[in-house]
Amino acid sequence: MSPRRAWAVARKEFLHIVRDLRSLSMALALPLFMILLFGYALSLDVDRIPTVLYDADRTPQSRDLLAQFRGSRYFQIEAIAEDYATVERKLDKGECLLGVVVPQDYSVRLLSRREPRVQLLLDGSDSNTASIALGYAEGIAQSYGNRLRLESLNRGAGNLPAVPVEARIRVWYNSELKSRNYIVPGLIAVVLTIVGALLTSLTVAREWEMGTMEQLLSTPLRASELVLGKMAAFFALGVADTLLALVVGVLIFRVPLRGSLLVLAVTSCIFLVGAFFWGILLSSVARSQLLAYQMSMISSFLPAFLLSGFIYAIETMPPVIRAISYVTPSRYFVTVLKGVFLKGVGIRVLWTEVAFLMVYAVIVFFAATRKVKTKLA
Repeated sequence: MSPRRAWAVARKEFLHIVRDLRSLSMALALPLFMILLFGYALSLDVDRIPTVLYDADRTPQSRDLLAQFRGSRYFQIEAIAEDYATVERKLDKGECLLGVVVPQDYSVRLLSRREPRVQLLLDGSDSNTASIALGYAEGIAQSYGNRLRLESLNRGAGNLPAVPVEARIRVWYNSELKSRNYIVPGLIAVVLTIVGALLTSLTVAREWEMGTMEQLLSTPLRASELVLGKMAAFFALGVADTLLALVVGVLIFRVPLRGSLLVLAVTSCIFLVGAFFWGILLSSVARSQLLAYQMSMISSFLPAFLLSGFIYAIETMPPVIRAISYVTPSRYFVTVLKGVFLKGVGIRVLWTEVAFLMVYAVIVFFAATRKVKTKLA
């Protein structure tokens, strides 16, 4: 293999990229647009839950209970219902997610030391959000009940009893529990997967459509030199997209970067190389740019979005789907990004993921080289 011939291919491809200003602008603007769009649109945080309150008791005790929901940042009070039918109607229309109903005998049961009851009505159309909202509501009710119980014991005995067990919660890696800190690192992997496959998936197919492949056939150019040259031209553009994605994630979305920049840079480069080789492989298989584009979207976007652990936990997937995810490179890159960003870990912890990305890049390179060699022959 001649580095000189590979550099000639890279220079030719780089000049084509620079001259095509529309494609160049799109290649730089697409990652920025996708990160901003998904970063702001996707959120797993469940707060400001639309809530309707109905107080059938209308006593100081019932108002004190409902004040706990008004003072919580997790609930947004949309209306105060005058009857039970209003709560049902608003749930049917989708105007609220939670309805809190205090029955008429609430204060009587509370003051007579019987167990008071409160009804929580939830719209279960979105089961995940409804489950989280139910947990918040039950937490408020339990905390309020414990406070009333302690106050009652204090009044009866004259002193406040000691709490036998006190739980002190400490959240590691994402102490503010912001879903944005979880989503943005994985989003960078998804964006780079799509951009990497799209940029190079049209290169060889374009040569066939433009009739320039016959000129390459008449040269002593080898398949490995063609693949490396085309990858090297787009690699610089991929590095620029990576830097742009990192700047947006850290400066705009304020995602903490606790790990080593060197580890992040090395693993990102390895991942980009594998993504570019995959795009060249697809471009070699399909002589049509349209077919190559469709193949790259199916093989990059869907696995990166669904099987990488970007949003959906891989541990909860069916065994067959979970097995397929093991051959998805974006799964390992997402693990690396979250480890570097949120946990601050390095190669000592992430060496398995990095090794897989390196093996994947080598395998795809040889596969693309063999396919291009077949085409040239």
